[in-house]
Amino acid sequence: MTNPNPALTELENVREITPGAMGRTPVRNPEKLRAMRKLGSDAGMATAEYAIATLAAVGFAGLLVVILKSDEVRGFLMNIIRSALSF
Repeated sequence: MTNPNPALTELENVREITPGAMGRTPVRNPEKLRAMRKLGSDAGMATAEYAIATLAAVGFAGLLVVILKSDEVRGFLMNIIRSALSF
């Protein structure tokens, strides 16, 4: 069975980058459009922020691995575990 309106079929496969963007009306005022273009676009900023936060988290995890592999920290943690299990 075919869909009588092929445009609706195409819209079913659309995924919005910005939730609710399809419901907004396009800017038709040329002056407002020029002003918006002068301000620039922040598209992709959230992705860049996530990438920086992910890199920072990976760097911090690597630092923790190096610290926790040292003999002093390993001995300290083992003493804490032994004292906790000895009660």
